[in-house]
Amino acid sequence: MHYKEIEKTVVEIMPKECEVTKVEPEGLITAIYIKNIRAFYQSENLIKQLAGVLKKKVVVRSDASTLLDPENTKKVIMETVPKEAEIRNILFNPEFSEVHIESLKPGIVIGKGGTVLKEIMLKTGWAPLALRAPTMPSSTIDGVRKSIIAEGADRKKFLVNVGRKICQPTGTSDWLRIVCLGAFKEVGRSCLLVQTPHSKVLLDCGVNAATGDSSKAYPYLNMLGFPLDQLDAVVIGHGHIDHMGFLPYLFAYGYDGPVYCTPPTRDIMVLLQQDYINLAKKALNIEPPYVKKDIQSELRHVIAVDYGEVVDITPEIKMTLYNAGHILGSAMVHLHIGEGLHNLVYSGDTKFGFTKLFEPANTVFPRVETFFVESTYGARNDVTPNRAEMEIKLTGMIKEVTDRRGKVLIPVFAVGRSQEILLVLEEFYRRNPDFNIPVYIDGMVMEASAIHTAYPEYLREQVQRRILSDQSPFESPMIKVAKGTDKEEIVNGEPCIILAPSGMLSGGPSYEYLKLMADDPKNALIFVGYQSALSLGSKLQRGMKEIPIMGDDAPRTALVERPLNKTELFDFDSKYMSGGKKGGGANSAYSRIPADIGDVLTKDVITLGKKVWNILGCSGIARVDFLIDSVAKKVYVIEVNTMPGSLYHHNWKKAGVSNMELVLGLVTMAEKRFKAQESTNYTFRSDILHKVGGPKVSQ
Repeated sequence: MHYKEIEKTVVEIMPKECEVTKVEPEGLITAIYIKNIRAFYQSENLIKQLAGVLKKKVVVRSDASTLLDPENTKKVIMETVPKEAEIRNILFNPEFSEVHIESLKPGIVIGKGGTVLKEIMLKTGWAPLALRAPTMPSSTIDGVRKSIIAEGADRKKFLVNVGRKICQPTGTSDWLRIVCLGAFKEVGRSCLLVQTPHSKVLLDCGVNAATGDSSKAYPYLNMLGFPLDQLDAVVIGHGHIDHMGFLPYLFAYGYDGPVYCTPPTRDIMVLLQQDYINLAKKALNIEPPYVKKDIQSELRHVIAVDYGEVVDITPEIKMTLYNAGHILGSAMVHLHIGEGLHNLVYSGDTKFGFTKLFEPANTVFPRVETFFVESTYGARNDVTPNRAEMEIKLTGMIKEVTDRRGKVLIPVFAVGRSQEILLVLEEFYRRNPDFNIPVYIDGMVMEASAIHTAYPEYLREQVQRRILSDQSPFESPMIKVAKGTDKEEIVNGEPCIILAPSGMLSGGPSYEYLKLMADDPKNALIFVGYQSALSLGSKLQRGMKEIPIMGDDAPRTALVERPLNKTELFDFDSKYMSGGKKGGGANSAYSRIPADIGDVLTKDVITLGKKVWNILGCSGIARVDFLIDSVAKKVYVIEVNTMPGSLYHHNWKKAGVSNMELVLGLVTMAEKRFKAQESTNYTFRSDILHKVGGPKVSQ
């Protein structure tokens, strides 16, 4: 519906006594300004009727001439809202006739059925907007919310312009083109162009933060084939730098359109993009592709969208965001193009398994013809480790290191993985009250955690309840905030755990700690996230033993006292984890070695493990867990996972074969196949089964 037609329809529906003064399309909503707000509230179904006819979200606001002055409005708000709401701040946005009420308990500000908000509006004229204050101080949220108010006049013009562009007829499209501009066959610089004859929409615009080489770091925007100012919209799936780190560049070089994302993603973007400017200068030794004013311009153009909202982002494209289960506010993007022409889902990064922070990613869409899915861990040999086992492994490694008076360095991504690890550690501390080792968090971890507390509705119910009941796990007594000057004191002090970005050791506090800790054999480095091929973390995983250090006088190196295969590694997602001294155990997608069997998983054994798995990977068997003892030249089968419904699984069940018989049969088959294909003196055994708790068959 054209915006002129919208205005005409509103005037026809609204009662004359409401005194409509203005009807404007503001981005994704239709704003109606009236002089008599009491007359409007006399008709309970009026707002529903308007939304139903216009097929858009409708907000009603008072005309500026009827607003109570801000000082008296504050008094009314403080008298009307119960003290239990714990109001932290009240900000006025006159361009929109809105008053933003920030409190720890916005539900009380809203009141049952919105009664408190209604009372405020009737008494003052201002349209109250209840915002949740973070339970911890957050300079990012404070800055974002104040900036939105300060930029009110410019933002108003921008939203009206966007609304008018969306609310106009367009021709019928008969083709759809998708151009991959980054992150295909690589991790980093995610960027995808969706184009029709009438629309141009960019999905994500990230950077590869592991390199300063512009040919490898930034999306191929030169392949767009048109100027940036011709883009209709940009949609950001989530707030990691490889998905949105290049977005301010668009505003620096001509883009002036909307950016759609969830509210938490907006705040996280500002935090991490500002950090990327510093990272580019200090760690990558390059001039950043944009400056802070470009981030500010980007923020002015962000239009926040919640999960499940169906919104028009161009005259012919409807967008819906769904939970991706990856980080705070992460979204899968569903685009409905034309009147049934095509339906596309772009997943971004997803998590379908269990996490302590979020519900699993959405799997139900109304209609999909094309599905772009993230596949970082989607190779044929990738197997996600058992989460419960990995948590036990992580806490066990930490305890082993701290018992020998060492320190544990865990490089983390400031948003997402750091909060997940904090929840794992916080639960371990609650169950083990005698374990009183401090957890130091450095860099942006505290700020990112504070942002989480402002959006509990995006978290799992258990975490949500704790935050709402003033028991936030991110404010546990175990957590100590490290200041910039504390690093040497922490490293030279008592045993501790250090969580610090960047997660790939590409600069930042984690790299500074590594330089101080690398040559002490009592310390340990534990990876808990993906390591890009170009990152220092990946190089350490591949066996690098010297860390380059740029000093004031001359470059030098720090020796990694223990090589990779003796450095404990833990990863919720990665393909393999090697670790432990003799007897300490190792774990991988290809083998699972119990703690009382000892041999370090060397590169030769990893290679052997891959060969064994490929030979065992017969139809119907999803996974086989086994251990390789390279000293005794034995391979022990300890667990088999069959595929339900497969011929192998069906025949096994039908014949009534026991777990032990299945495993013994597999051992015999494996030995024959393996010796037929490999010239080796390895033998396959099953006598270890009772030692590790008996044979297991997972269905």
